[in-house]
Amino acid sequence: MSSALPAFDTHEVFNQPPPFGGRNLWADDVALAEAVQREGGDGFAVALARYGGLAGDALYGLGFDANRDKPRLRTHDAQGHRIDTVEFHPTYHQLMDAAKVHGVAGLSWHDGTAGAHVARAALSYLHHQADAGTSCPLTMTHAAVAVLRQDPALAEWADKAAAPHYDRRDVPIADKAGITLGMGMTEKQGGSDVRSNTTRAEPQADGSYRLVGHKWFFSAPMSDGFLVLAQAPAGLSCFLMPRRLPDGNRNAFRLMRLKDKLGDWSNASSEVELCGAWARRVGEEGRGVATIIGMVMMTRLDCMLGAAAEMRMALAQALHHTRHRTSFGKRLCDHPLMANVLADLAMESEAATTFAIRVAGAVDRARHSSVDAAFARIATAVGKYWVCKRAAVFVNEAQECLGGAGYVEESMLPRLYRQAPLNSIWEGSGNIQCLDVLRALAREPQVAPVLDAELDAVAGRDAIYDAALQALRSALATSPGEAQARRITEQLALLLQAAVLLRANSLIAGAFVRTRLGGEHGMAFGTLPADLDTAAVLARALP
Repeated sequence: MSSALPAFDTHEVFNQPPPFGGRNLWADDVALAEAVQREGGDGFAVALARYGGLAGDALYGLGFDANRDKPRLRTHDAQGHRIDTVEFHPTYHQLMDAAKVHGVAGLSWHDGTAGAHVARAALSYLHHQADAGTSCPLTMTHAAVAVLRQDPALAEWADKAAAPHYDRRDVPIADKAGITLGMGMTEKQGGSDVRSNTTRAEPQADGSYRLVGHKWFFSAPMSDGFLVLAQAPAGLSCFLMPRRLPDGNRNAFRLMRLKDKLGDWSNASSEVELCGAWARRVGEEGRGVATIIGMVMMTRLDCMLGAAAEMRMALAQALHHTRHRTSFGKRLCDHPLMANVLADLAMESEAATTFAIRVAGAVDRARHSSVDAAFARIATAVGKYWVCKRAAVFVNEAQECLGGAGYVEESMLPRLYRQAPLNSIWEGSGNIQCLDVLRALAREPQVAPVLDAELDAVAGRDAIYDAALQALRSALATSPGEAQARRITEQLALLLQAAVLLRANSLIAGAFVRTRLGGEHGMAFGTLPADLDTAAVLARALP
């Protein structure tokens, strides 16, 4: 007698969307392509299309494995030797290799042509959609070049950080064609208040220093070198601390533990003790913040780009799902209320992306233009605050478009939701950015005229915009204090986003102004006026 159980077909699988992967994230993103062209990066369109295809297919798949299997810290080997090694899933290294080879960490430095910073920003935006965790070491590696190039003696470090090569080996940089860099700024007693750092930098006879102390957040501890702040005899200073010394020995620091983070799972963040670690000074003693500020400005731009990328991917996931799923006799996306939500998200996403690339364009031109340098200075702080602040609520709304499917790990939405708060916290939280905005307006005389010119360039095109601009100027005329910093920064962000959309003659410009500046919007997404053409907005958002 057979013991086989009878087969029962309990149900048929239908009304489920196909897998999302296999898309070209560049070809799908009209707003990104138009913004890159406007800001002078159109010469890199072929390379961006190539990476967009890679990010939307192979890298998209690798990101799931890299986040499912978190990094592990091994402090000792089997014989008891201290090794301080971080082990990753193999896909992490594949993601890093693809990004480095294609210029995510260095195109703007090793190419040097006009528009290279814009193209590098777009590459970062595309990569972040596939995996946000690897964006952390890539961002720091890119940004550190701006600091290292201040010292000709560090040319090898700068050139290898910018080089399109990835080498995971834990060996001295002389044996590598390409390197990655991390940073260590914050300590237990003070996060944003880095001047309260207690780590000591003890001068040596040969001009080097020995670092003694701790770092509460030591980012990307598997990197080849780190920019670290420490107290030298003349005050807080910036130092380059290699992981391996030129003779091949480990430098004198110990990884104490990896942070158990809300998100950013594919990347390792650590706590570290510096036990007389060898380092060389970068910049003048006592000028550590001024030396490292160029790196911070670059990383803040990437925070903005990362938040915009998360919003874009969340939107794409929501549109893909609602276009392939039916309810009550028609596609989800064709229900008027769902269309309102999706169109609202699409407008927010385009405004974030367009503004982030506008700032990247200013960074690109800042080398030769004091006007662009001043605009990049203020707009980076404004955008870092507002775009990053919007990401978490945006991703949650996109999750709701998928219902329960957006809450399980087989979807990308839970990973995006965990990731969404990071860029708002990292590299100076919201209050720090808003205070920086007020400080720049009050103390840097070149900032206000440049900001006025940017906002005045589209004055007269829309009465609602003009009224909002006048309201902002009236508010600024009262010399607002610290308690009003967030409100002022929010108004500035919305006006700057509106200005770039109006200048671009974007399809959504008028609707953005009506809803974000004119009050025709509620507190939640999906509260657009009834007369807006949501179908046209959604057709533009994702082909």
